[in-house]
Amino acid sequence: MVAASLERAITVEFPEQPQQGLTSEIVEGFIKSVDLKDEKEEQVAIEMSEFKRKELSGELVPEPFLVPNPNRFVLFPIHEHDVWQMYKKAEASFWTAEELDLVHDLNDWAKLTDNERHFIKHVLAFFAASDGIVNENLAMNFSNEIQVPEARCFYGFQIAIENIHSEVYSLLIDTYIKDTVEKDYLLRAIETIPCVQKKANWALRWCDPRVSSYPERLLAFAAVEGIFFSGSFCSIFWLKKRGLMPGLSFSNEMISRDEGMHTDFACLMYSKLVNKLPESRVHEIIRDAVTIEHEFVCDSLPVELIGMNSALMCQYIEFVADRLLYSLGVSKIYNVKNPFDWMDMISLQGKTNFFEKRVGEYSKAGVGVSAEEKVFTLDADF
Repeated sequence: MVAASLERAITVEFPEQPQQGLTSEIVEGFIKSVDLKDEKEEQVAIEMSEFKRKELSGELVPEPFLVPNPNRFVLFPIHEHDVWQMYKKAEASFWTAEELDLVHDLNDWAKLTDNERHFIKHVLAFFAASDGIVNENLAMNFSNEIQVPEARCFYGFQIAIENIHSEVYSLLIDTYIKDTVEKDYLLRAIETIPCVQKKANWALRWCDPRVSSYPERLLAFAAVEGIFFSGSFCSIFWLKKRGLMPGLSFSNEMISRDEGMHTDFACLMYSKLVNKLPESRVHEIIRDAVTIEHEFVCDSLPVELIGMNSALMCQYIEFVADRLLYSLGVSKIYNVKNPFDWMDMISLQGKTNFFEKRVGEYSKAGVGVSAEEKVFTLDADF
């Protein structure tokens, strides 16, 4: 299992990345264990993936999006129109932390049970750290590796949006939690809360391009944003269904919409790959993510704390995983139905009075509209 080796930090240094077409002797030098140390200084080994070995050895055709592109500094003319449209869609959905109104949340916070507050605190603690991990991968890996300017535009904008998410989650913790010691404990959840640490370490393991290939990392972070966030998003929507925590619920609408868009973009980028992963490898990575998310919202931080059914939550996570697999063009694993019909209602437009509060489906006017479409005319048919 991939998950069994994810709770350590990678510390070994590798030589510089080789060029395509290496000799077998050089490749063998790269295929060695990565020394890892836990708190007790024990040594564990994580092997370079087979797909990464093929990537290094030149056995795979170079990915077009990764081939050095001398025109990457200039945006026009647009060549990847579907990628560009995803960027414009993201741009049209821009929002900021200042749009949140948390006044009513403080009243609801006092009415929640201890279990409900415990659950929300730990969900926010995971979210507060997770966006930084996503940005670590975007800034250190994808933005550098990808040579297509249209995709770089999306990743650059995604980094800005993830920063807003991180600010919002930190703001929520800062607003709800008054005790400074507890606040510090939650903001350092990667170090202090084991169930959060396990999810974070899984994501961090996939940040390292020395042990996993680009397609594997692309898939893994689609799982992070598409699966790891799903149970927590769903649980907060459950609170909204009960009419609780309107500020938290609104931020959840906006952020879940953004993360859905980021997952869709990962699937689009995966569809562009020449060297797609074997279905067995895709299933292995997705199963791994599902297992960890099951443990998080059904065992370590059971949703029973807020009155939800853990078995149905596990089924929901499997449903989300199957939906991701379908989007990736891969066969489903679980073949289960969505147990929460009310989740289908979340994205419907018009549920919020626009003059009272912006809806999660809101987009900025004029973004993505051509100059011709902006021209006022009187020749339309009525």
